[in-house]
Amino acid sequence: MLNSTTVTEFLLTRFSDVWELRVLHALIFLLTYLATLLGNLLIVTVTTLDQSLHTPMYFFLRNLSFLDMCYISVTVPQACIIFLLDSTAISMVGCAAQIFLVFLFAFVELLFLTIMARDRYVAICQPLHYPVIMNHQVCVQMSLASLFSGVVYSGFHTGITFSLPFCQSNIVHQFFCDIPVLLKLSCSDVFMSELLLFVSSVVFAGGCFSLIIMSYVRILSTVLKFPIRGERRKAFATCVPHILMVTVFVSSAAAVYMKPTSNLPTIQDMIMSVFYSIVPPFLNPIIYSLRNKQIKEAIWKIMSSMLCSGK
Repeated sequence: MLNSTTVTEFLLTRFSDVWELRVLHALIFLLTYLATLLGNLLIVTVTTLDQSLHTPMYFFLRNLSFLDMCYISVTVPQACIIFLLDSTAISMVGCAAQIFLVFLFAFVELLFLTIMARDRYVAICQPLHYPVIMNHQVCVQMSLASLFSGVVYSGFHTGITFSLPFCQSNIVHQFFCDIPVLLKLSCSDVFMSELLLFVSSVVFAGGCFSLIIMSYVRILSTVLKFPIRGERRKAFATCVPHILMVTVFVSSAAAVYMKPTSNLPTIQDMIMSVFYSIVPPFLNPIIYSLRNKQIKEAIWKIMSSMLCSGK
């Protein structure tokens, strides 16, 4: 497009233009999407129906699962459409909505993961104070505060991005609208926008990641004092996957969001974005819930009661 032309819509990018590969990518994305919805919906259902799981930990797991269903629904259905159809266009409004929702759900997800790490720290390291520190009212307040903060954060960055003029290329080198790739398309000085995005990402993501690591380090240091070896092994098996999941989430996002806009977009950026937009919602039910003994027992109990009522 000519520099004098104002952009009214954007063109998203596929991983490949080969039809067979496009179908394969769409199939992989669709199966991942359906598995994510099924796993997270199962967690939401079980933690809602089983009264024994109405505790702070499962309250946040239920919220995290619902959030993950929303998070992956923002990007994957649109990606499947552009993989299979000839048109890859997305309107300016649709692009802004996608950015707002991706930022909102990613922001709240990281806050929930931080709160959940704090919850486990209090439960293990300060068990006598746990009912007071993590009571139901506090949990609801923290959830609402996370959601409100996410709305402000995502609204701020979306507003700044779309206040810029786009009058160069309208090709977004990504399978969904994302701020780093849009900044490359602006025909104005994006230094301040890039600086604000970088600083806010470092402060927020770095702060949350540090708090999560500190919580799990304290948990592990406390667990090492347990006399029973089985309890220590169980704690390590729980904490290490949590840390790895958060590390993948934060590091993949950092690789994309902290890359200078002057750098040319690459297929590696698109692959990295999968690790913070699709992988966490897909793996969270497995890592945080389905490996949990109480969740497994609750699932079997509900399935058994359904089978008995069916007879």
